[in-house]
Amino acid sequence: MAKKGCDNKETGLLNMQEYLHETCGDRLDVLDATTRAWLGALTKGAYTVRLAGSSRRFTEPAAAHAVEHGIWVRTLPSPFNGIVDEAWLKMALAANLADTPDVLAVAMQYTRGAPALYDRDVQIAGAAEYGPLVNAARQEGSDFNDYLGMVWHYEHGVVDHPETAQFQCLDCSGYMRMIWGFRHHLEGTACGDRVPLCLNPRPDRSAMPRRAHEIFEYGPGVVVAREGDGVGDLSAIQVGDLVFFDADKGDGERLDHVGMYLGLDDAGHQRFISSRKAHNGPTLGDYGGASVLDGSGHYARSFRAARRL
Repeated sequence: MAKKGCDNKETGLLNMQEYLHETCGDRLDVLDATTRAWLGALTKGAYTVRLAGSSRRFTEPAAAHAVEHGIWVRTLPSPFNGIVDEAWLKMALAANLADTPDVLAVAMQYTRGAPALYDRDVQIAGAAEYGPLVNAARQEGSDFNDYLGMVWHYEHGVVDHPETAQFQCLDCSGYMRMIWGFRHHLEGTACGDRVPLCLNPRPDRSAMPRRAHEIFEYGPGVVVAREGDGVGDLSAIQVGDLVFFDADKGDGERLDHVGMYLGLDDAGHQRFISSRKAHNGPTLGDYGGASVLDGSGHYARSFRAARRL
């Protein structure tokens, strides 16, 4: 992996038989000690880990462009503290080899035409709508537990009951909370493979709150781009990062839309996936504006920031 702009690079052995690591600021890349093939990248303070795996193609039946690469995304049990947990790394790489769905694969399980998946008698995945139609407009407010039809118990006794009309619906932030905070991406449920969720923002940023602007301001992880800090330079944004927009000018300058960056598409554009009203659900297609960060389209113009959870 190129370390452009890094002048504090250090290289050292994690395990004399298996791994090397290279640091660049808050990022640590893990390499195979023999071949120096890239295996993964971790960021201090973030749950998100990018990993090597087989190449996959992300697309939809009606989408004009697809994203194809061999990067897989999973989450650590806690934010990365600078010390690589080799047991977790081996488990995560093995999960990639076994084709265990990661965060990106889980995200595709809610796009149009995706089949229903069940955990016992609860449908946990399958094509999602954005929200019910109210007065000829799609209603916001569909969280992950609304899609599930499940009462959710947060810490400190906070209880959220599902809205019947929002069953199997996910708005933009509800979609991100579903794939990062509710779904598992490693075998079993004791791996700590979910980002903590909260209903209201926590000052210590220990959990992922409900709304797009709250996730950016109070979510876990690290900010990798924001307006005023060179947001026009998209090179710091990596696969799996959350991207934030001021897409609706009717509510002022507050961030009102969130998606997840997928990578370069087959036309060389920086494509993301999100749940949106124009498509009535999750999509990486160009419904109501091209789903790309670069260029001059609606979402490129309204892109404001990125956070690595």
